[in-house]
Amino acid sequence: MPNINSFQLPHEFLIVGAAVQIGLFDKIKDGSYTVKKLSANLNVDYRALWTITEALAALGYLEYADNQTVKLSEEAENIFYNPQSEQYKGFSFMHPYNLLNAWVKLPDVIKSGKPAPRKETPGNAHTKHFIKAMSHGAVPAAQEIAQFCLKNLPPKARVLDVGGGPLTYAAAFAKEGAVVTVLDLPDVIDMMQLELDPSLSIKMIKGDFTEGLPKGPFDLVYMGNICHIYGEKENRKLFKNAANEIASGGFIIINDMIRGTGIFPAIFAVNMLVNTESGGTWTFDQYTSWLEDAGFSVLPYSEVAGRQLIAAQKI
Repeated sequence: MPNINSFQLPHEFLIVGAAVQIGLFDKIKDGSYTVKKLSANLNVDYRALWTITEALAALGYLEYADNQTVKLSEEAENIFYNPQSEQYKGFSFMHPYNLLNAWVKLPDVIKSGKPAPRKETPGNAHTKHFIKAMSHGAVPAAQEIAQFCLKNLPPKARVLDVGGGPLTYAAAFAKEGAVVTVLDLPDVIDMMQLELDPSLSIKMIKGDFTEGLPKGPFDLVYMGNICHIYGEKENRKLFKNAANEIASGGFIIINDMIRGTGIFPAIFAVNMLVNTESGGTWTFDQYTSWLEDAGFSVLPYSEVAGRQLIAAQKI
C-alpha cells in the first residue's frame, strides 16, 4: 500500500552526505577544531559551516569539546570509522546520496527515455562510495552464499567472479577453498588491489565483461548484481560468453533481484531507468529463456541469506 510517511525530505541524510562531500568528518576524526579554523581548512563559508555543524551536533554526529571547538561523537566514530562496531556503515551510504542527482531528473527521463546525465565527483569518489556500498551490503550474506554456490562443485573449484571488484564474495569463495578469478574494470582493480588478502587464492584481472570474459574452464561463473545494469541484448551475450568458459557440468549463478517477487525489484528498476541506457530488473521467465538459449539447464531460483539466486548448469 502507499506509504504517505515517505512524503518528506530526508533532511538528516542530505546534511550528513554534504558533510562527507566537503571532507568535514575526515578532517575532525582525529581531533577537535573551532568552526572558524575548520572553515579555513575546508575552504568553505563560515556561516554555512557553522549552521551545518550546529545541525550535526543536534543530530548526534558532532559534539562540543568545549565552548569553542567541535569533535566527532563516539557514535559517529563507530558509524564511519570503526569496522568492529555493530553500528559501522563506513561511507557506503554515499552511493545512494550520489544517485539523488539522477533521481530528481526522473520527469525528464520519462519524457526522453534516456538516463540522466551523470555528474562526475572528483577523485573517483563515486566509484569508491559505490564499492563501499556493495561491499558493506554483501558482508552479512557472503559466506552463506559462497557455501550454497560451491556445494555441488569439486574441491578447489575454479570460480570466475564477474564484476567482483569489492572482493567480498571472492574472499568468501576463497575461504571455502575455491580458486578465484575476479574480473572488473581497471580503475576498480587498481583501487582494490591493496585490499587483497595475499593468503587467499584470488587473482584479479582488468577487463570489461561486456566485451569478453577470461579464458576458462571454470566450474562456476558467479554474477553478483550485474545483470540489472543491462538489458536483454547485453545479458544474452554475457550468458553465451559465460557458457563458452564453463566446464561441462559447471554452473552459472546469478545473484540479483527478480522482478515480480516483491515491491523492491519494481522500484529498483526505476533506479536503473534513471542511471543506465538499458538496465532494469528481469523476471525469472526472462532469465530462464536467456540462459536456456545460451545452453544452460535452469534450476528453480533459491532464497539464500535474503538474496535471490538463479542457478543454471551447463548442458
